[in-house]
Amino acid sequence: MTIPHILEMKNINKSFNRVPVLKDAHFELRKGEVHALMGGNGAGKSTLMKILTGVYTKDSGTISLEGEKVEFHKPEDAERSGIAMIFQEFSLIPTLTVAENIFLKHEPRRGFPLSIDGKEMVKRSRQILNDLDVQIDPNTTVDSLSVGYWQMVEIAKALSKNARILVMDEPTASLSESETRSLFQLVKRLKNGGISIIYISHRMAEIFEICDRITVMKDGQNVMTEECGNTSMDQIIESMLGKETASFEWKEREYKRASEPIVKVRNLAYGSRVRNVSFDLYPGEIVGLAGLMGSGRTEIAEAIFGIRKPEAGEILIQGKKIKDVRDAIRKGVALVPENRRKQGLILDHSVQSNMMLTNIYQLSKYLFVNDIAGAIMTNDYIRKMNIKTDGPEKIVKLLSGGNQQKIVLAKWLAKNPNLLILDEPTIGVDIGAKSEIVEIVRGLADRGISILVISSELEELLAISDRILVLFNGEIIKDISRRDIETEEVLHHAIQGY
Repeated sequence: MTIPHILEMKNINKSFNRVPVLKDAHFELRKGEVHALMGGNGAGKSTLMKILTGVYTKDSGTISLEGEKVEFHKPEDAERSGIAMIFQEFSLIPTLTVAENIFLKHEPRRGFPLSIDGKEMVKRSRQILNDLDVQIDPNTTVDSLSVGYWQMVEIAKALSKNARILVMDEPTASLSESETRSLFQLVKRLKNGGISIIYISHRMAEIFEICDRITVMKDGQNVMTEECGNTSMDQIIESMLGKETASFEWKEREYKRASEPIVKVRNLAYGSRVRNVSFDLYPGEIVGLAGLMGSGRTEIAEAIFGIRKPEAGEILIQGKKIKDVRDAIRKGVALVPENRRKQGLILDHSVQSNMMLTNIYQLSKYLFVNDIAGAIMTNDYIRKMNIKTDGPEKIVKLLSGGNQQKIVLAKWLAKNPNLLILDEPTIGVDIGAKSEIVEIVRGLADRGISILVISSELEELLAISDRILVLFNGEIIKDISRRDIETEEVLHHAIQGY
């Protein structure tokens, strides 16, 4: 018996600034199916889903729901057609109740003038939660719930709008093992109730447990669609990697390991995300942190930088404990964060203003900032790092992603750090700028700076690292010398827990 398609996306094309991101991409979803969508960073899966949910408009191609062509120009169009996306970053308001979040912006109303019917809202919320077999009091405020229940409330919120297609983006990245099991049971109930689910995840064990079919994308195109029972992890990895020549080439570095590490991490613990993590990092060494989303990579980096206070264990920089962010900076620690636009830059300010942010004290005297010294420093780093800008007064948001990232890197390098932590250093950066950043990092390590690199792009980690720590469910399961990693497939298997 052939199960009908509820959704068909055919020959979808999308370009940004004349750069093709999707090239005749297609995707089909059956009614009551859990269909995995996989691919590396930049594969196009997020863009395809944003087109489906009305965030982006396609350049060409067709979208059909149950055989009828549809056009989505804004998210409300997709929502009215029964399509909802549950993002990894939750959209709930913590101070509101569960019921208020579920019916936010479409509350039941009564009377004249129309006012929110609180009793009806709680009644409907309780019915939706009961149908999902989720035991939550609709009157509870969201901030009192665990992350697993936040996920459940997001799903209830989507179903309150009569969603028939759910797009779930890395739904288990923030969940504990028990919360993940509860989510899987809920997904199965939704599937049995006729809801179709597009499941985006990098966790292959989950894919084989929960999904019926899998589609793999690479470079904006579909490279594989197959029943999960008819494929293997090896075939998926091969499809994701393709056969092209690698963009980066590993260059084995010779460096003399010092007798004492610059960083000692011992038995570090932070909630369920980081468990009993210990490692050393030596001067002039580049160590990569590899792992899936939610494996604890960013939490470790933020703990070393003093943003997060560990629940157990200790972090020593040159033999001394870190108290907070200021203390970490004083001890020569620098962090290039994952989201440069939100955490690393003030986009409406100039290149020079951003460069001076982390160096304000060394550029000041008697409460006055020396703008001339700031301009000299900024111009020096524009030249050193080949930042393409009209000058130091150029507004940062007008620059390309690669040049923005170089500015975030440069403002910390001006402080002469001992330890540089790079969290996804080339995300959203073109291949030319990526190669430049990789070469800059190698040069910094050659000068004796210790580098800790977090990256979801395994090709990048393999190109840049002397040693790779593999994280799985918050623990280091492998400490591998780069010399012992023959192929990217080996690293792919390791981060999946195999």
